[in-house]
Amino acid sequence: MSDATGLVDDMVAEGEALDAIVAPLTDAEWATPTPAPGWTIAHQVGHLAWTDRVALLSATDPDGFAAEVAAAGDDPFGFVDKAAEEEAARPPAELLADWRAGRARLADALRAHPGGKLPWFGPPMSVGSMATARLMETWAHGLDVADALGVTPARTARLRSVAHIGVRTRDFAYMVNGLTAPAEQFRVELTGPDGDLWTWGPEDAAQRVSGSALDFCELVTQRRAPADLDVVATGPDAEKWLTIAQCFAGPPGEGRAPIGATS
Repeated sequence: MSDATGLVDDMVAEGEALDAIVAPLTDAEWATPTPAPGWTIAHQVGHLAWTDRVALLSATDPDGFAAEVAAAGDDPFGFVDKAAEEEAARPPAELLADWRAGRARLADALRAHPGGKLPWFGPPMSVGSMATARLMETWAHGLDVADALGVTPARTARLRSVAHIGVRTRDFAYMVNGLTAPAEQFRVELTGPDGDLWTWGPEDAAQRVSGSALDFCELVTQRRAPADLDVVATGPDAEKWLTIAQCFAGPPGEGRAPIGATS
C-alpha cells in the first residue's frame, strides 16, 4: 500500500484545490454553464460526488457496488448524465458538504484497503489506479469549472499522474473507437510545470509524442482540441492517437471544438 499512499494524498490535494474554487460561489454561480454541454458547475461537482460514492462502494461493499453496476446496465449511455442531473438539483451547500464527506471517506477507505483489485465499470483496478483515476477525473472536471469561471487552476506535479493514465490508456482509446492498437510502443516526452522532463516508452521508438504535459493532459481528457495544444506527434500511428486519445471510461468522447471554431 505504501506506493499508493502518495497517490491517495495527491487525490486528496486535487479535491481540495477544486474545493477552494467552488466553496465561495453563490447559489446562482453554481448554476453557471461549463464547457460540457448541458452541465453546470453543480453538475460537475455532483458527478464527482456520485463517482466518489460509487468508488467508496467498490472499496468497502462489493455487493453494493455490483448493484450499482446492474442499475447502470439498464441505461448504459445515460446513467452518468442522470446521476449528475440528480446531484445538481440538490441545494449547493448540501451538495458541497456531501462531496467533502465522500472524498474524505474514500481517501480513508483506500488508505486502509488491504490490497488487491477493486471492481469497477471497466477492468478491476488496484488502489493506486483507483486513486489515480479519481485524481484525473477531479482535475478534468475541475478544469471545466475553472473555464466556466474564467480562472486558471494551479499547475502542479500532480499532472504527472494524469499524463500517466493518458499514456496507459492508449490501447483503450483505439479499442473504443473500433480500431486495432499498434503493436509497438510509443515514446512520450512531456515537459512538466516545473520544467522537468517526463518520459514513457523506449527511447528509440519510431512513433513519438512530445510537448507540454499540461496540454497532453488536456488532450487525453478531451478538454481541448488537438489543434489548440502544444503536443506534437511523429509518425502516422502517433498522429492517429492524438485524434482519438481518451483516458476516461465509456464510449468515444466527442471532444471539444478548436478555439474560434463556429458551430
